[in-house]
Amino acid sequence: MAKKGKKRKEIKRKLLHKYRLVILNESTFEEKISFKLSRLNVFVTGSLFIIILIGLTTLLIAFTPLREYIPGYSSTRLKRQATELTYKTDSMVTVLDYTNRYLNNVRMVLKGDVENNSINRDSMFEQFKIDPSTVDLTPIREDSVLRAEVALEDKYNLFERNSETGSIILFSPLSGTISESYNADKKHYAVDIVAPRDMPVKSVARGTVIFSEWTAETGYVIIIKHENNLISVYKHNGSLNKSQGDIVRAGEVIASVGNTGEFTTGPHLHFELWSSGAAVNPEDYIDFN
Repeated sequence: MAKKGKKRKEIKRKLLHKYRLVILNESTFEEKISFKLSRLNVFVTGSLFIIILIGLTTLLIAFTPLREYIPGYSSTRLKRQATELTYKTDSMVTVLDYTNRYLNNVRMVLKGDVENNSINRDSMFEQFKIDPSTVDLTPIREDSVLRAEVALEDKYNLFERNSETGSIILFSPLSGTISESYNADKKHYAVDIVAPRDMPVKSVARGTVIFSEWTAETGYVIIIKHENNLISVYKHNGSLNKSQGDIVRAGEVIASVGNTGEFTTGPHLHFELWSSGAAVNPEDYIDFN
């Protein structure tokens, strides 16, 4: 017991023993600064300094952008941006899929693989169907007046369908020189009409625009569906004046002559005419002179 007590006193004495730390001028040996220290003071001061340093480092990493440079630590802002980009990508994929299906349907109609009226309207617009029994179809006075005015206008329109003869007169889309005629053997199902750039392109008959977009191969393209399962196609336009879903009249300006697309050979109109899904020679129906 006495030895243990002596040993404790010796340790206490060493811890509390005072030392003097002196800083001298090397040239003159003049005393500049002096400190009285003990081993216990040095140990406590060093421990506190280490704890404070660890705390400051933790705060610096947790509340500053420096944490993003630590491997395995991801940024909350980057996570949020990645999530938003994922949602946008998913939406763009859905829109692209819808557009591709629509373009494929139009392409099938032009090739004659399906009937014009079999475009997947039911599948694409299933969610927009309305029960006819829930709709009031009673005509209002304004509707009757409008119908009477339209009927009066159509009565003297030479370019609309003649109900008595069951035929339809087609308007020339453009005045110009035919550089290449219809040739089914060469798979050129159109007539190419050379004309000055920006010259108006007109609809050959009354109809509904079913396609009005830019394509890489044929530039600005507009496709119009007319009565009697007739479709007219206008390619390589410089600009488009109508959008998908618009109703156009015979002779109405729908585009302008251009030189757009990879397959173009200069300012001209590439005009196609399709009847019931099969290509026909436009010169058999339209006088381009």
